[in-house]
Amino acid sequence: MISVEEALARVFDLVTPLGTEEIALQNGAGRVLRQPLRAARDQPPFAASSMDGYAVCGDVAVGRAFQVIGTAAAGHGFDGSVQEGQALRILTGAPLPEGAGRVVIQEDVTREGDRITVTANPGSATHIRPRGADFRAGDQISAPRRLTGTELALLAAMNCPRLCVSARPDVAIIATGDELVMPGEAPRADQIIASNIFALKAMAEAEGARVRLLPIARDSEESLRAVFDLARGADLIVTVGGASVGDHDLVGPVTQALGATRAFYKVAMRPGKPLMAGRLGGAVLLGLPGNPVSSLVCGHLFMRPVLRAMQGLGALPLPSHVAELTCDLPANGPRTHYMRARLGPGPSITPLPDQDSSLLSVLCSADALLINPAGSRARPAGEQMRYITL
Repeated sequence: MISVEEALARVFDLVTPLGTEEIALQNGAGRVLRQPLRAARDQPPFAASSMDGYAVCGDVAVGRAFQVIGTAAAGHGFDGSVQEGQALRILTGAPLPEGAGRVVIQEDVTREGDRITVTANPGSATHIRPRGADFRAGDQISAPRRLTGTELALLAAMNCPRLCVSARPDVAIIATGDELVMPGEAPRADQIIASNIFALKAMAEAEGARVRLLPIARDSEESLRAVFDLARGADLIVTVGGASVGDHDLVGPVTQALGATRAFYKVAMRPGKPLMAGRLGGAVLLGLPGNPVSSLVCGHLFMRPVLRAMQGLGALPLPSHVAELTCDLPANGPRTHYMRARLGPGPSITPLPDQDSSLLSVLCSADALLINPAGSRARPAGEQMRYITL
């Protein structure tokens, strides 16, 4: 067995970042920006009023009167200037007219016809948004980065209508085993419902991939070969089950017969020891264990980083954080234990009581994987432990 760190490094060695494509800004949610973009203009592009009120020139002491000479609104600037003793009715977002030094909010004045009088102390605030207060022409959004809705809004404000992004990874997911049927089918007494593949699909799609759920591969070389043939063109092939060394575990020998090269088999982790990785044709191949929790933990620790690396986000493990342990932990054995856990305030972290790798309900109750290192001593409550968020 090799360590998780070495296994992940070997998986990254199998990855080549995908190419790029140009898309419209409106289609950029969740995509990975691969080329930086620069703002085409200042934002705001002019000094603007931040309140409804009056743009004035001159002292604004209580009792001072001003002559109103016009109105400005957002999208409708005033074509002229404001002189001493004059005021311009101005609405939020409108350009500040030449000559005006501040905006007096409407609550601080009274108006009679075309004349206003300052009736309350307006304070020192000018209520003006300076030109370029948000960003300046030429300011840059760096790459690579996965684009959020807020970043898309910023790019829109920068007047960047097109994006150069990573191509979406094509992922083929294959469940294996005679014991499996799809949801909605009628299982025999000795069969179970295929479940892991749906979580893996959602996980991969959240990382920006296009995912194909292929037919269940039965426990025969002929069936496995037929399903692998359907995976042609994938950037990543993920198999679930059949990667161990039992009589019906055929993924290893069949993929080797198809020309796959193997990077490793078995990792010093729990759950998830019988993990395999390699290349099959032009695809990275990940052979995940069949137990539900084992496969999904491996999906988080290996599949997600692979998909990020394919999109140019770097060969990096998922980020980990630190929280205070709420209970004692016994000494750990020779494999790193990724314990299903709940986060609390502080932050604090509590491992869930049942860590059996077959229990999806326990994983569903967890929001973190507590990392108990291989060979770790007993840990008392209150000690700081690393974890990965789910």
